[in-house]
Amino acid sequence: MMIDRFSIALFVVLSFLVGDLDASAGDSDGRYRACVVECEKTGCVGERCFPHCKFPSDGVVVDGPWYMQEPLYLKWKQWDCQSDCRYNCMIDREKEREALGYGPVKYHGKWPFRRVFGIQEPASVVFSALNLAMHFHGWLSFFILLYYNLPLRQGKKAIYEFASLWHIYGLLAMNSWFWSAVFHSRDVDLTEKLDYSSAVALLGYSLILAVLRSFNVRVEAARVMVAAPFLAFVTTHILYLNFYTLDYGWNMKVCVVMAVAQLLIWAIWAGMTRHPSRWKLWVVVIGGGLAMLLEIYDFPPYQGFFDAHAIWHATTIPLTCLWWSFVRDDAKFRTSNLLKKAKSP
Repeated sequence: MMIDRFSIALFVVLSFLVGDLDASAGDSDGRYRACVVECEKTGCVGERCFPHCKFPSDGVVVDGPWYMQEPLYLKWKQWDCQSDCRYNCMIDREKEREALGYGPVKYHGKWPFRRVFGIQEPASVVFSALNLAMHFHGWLSFFILLYYNLPLRQGKKAIYEFASLWHIYGLLAMNSWFWSAVFHSRDVDLTEKLDYSSAVALLGYSLILAVLRSFNVRVEAARVMVAAPFLAFVTTHILYLNFYTLDYGWNMKVCVVMAVAQLLIWAIWAGMTRHPSRWKLWVVVIGGGLAMLLEIYDFPPYQGFFDAHAIWHATTIPLTCLWWSFVRDDAKFRTSNLLKKAKSP
């Protein structure tokens, strides 16, 4: 649980610190700014011209017949004239800087990534998709274990008391990584809000699940009482971000508190429990923490693709596999214990 968006919490935190400040060294460069201004007037950067620069950012045709309107894939990706001008001027300026022996700088809060088929950060998209696949595989294997390999109660219900909670977790995790892939494909206001909202929702639910599992809360009424204040706060926070203001500073504080609380709960429980697979929990906790060093040590993308954040996405893939392995082991362990208690006089 913690691996994917305990880590996401810190991603949100650190990306707010280093990735969302619009004023960066690159976009304050005089040559870059002059290039963008000229491109927006002429529709060209050097010999490369962009036909859709004849269209404003709202997609309404300036002149010409209906069949000259902007292609649907450009509307969906929201690559308009300004976006293409900024991107191509950035690439050219980085080539000039490299020839002079200078390293990459950020433009509008982001490192200079190279597009692939219109995808803004291809490596992060691929790794996000792989994390999504690993969660799907983990959840599916957990589902098969519960309902096809382990004994069931009457009515074909799982004996494992936390089964439904992990099903919800799996769906939230897959949803979160899906929107992570979309956000890294194209960073616009809508994809940003969907990505951050999904991450906060998963993080908040992960905290609830950490409390319920570590304290072994099995009574439904007690679960509702524990979860209700967390759900109310997380829901209010998401609504605040989406419909009032996307306050990065406040969101950072919320994510830090939930992430640290979740980390401490799992770490303390791993140290106190006699669970046979507690070592997997320790690996995930420690591995996830070490992986966060990649977010702290922010470096520019190698060959325009692999930056610290993309590599962090890659490190969560094996941790996700190990985490779902722990969840399956926990289901076996709890089911075995409950069956032994039921058979004992």
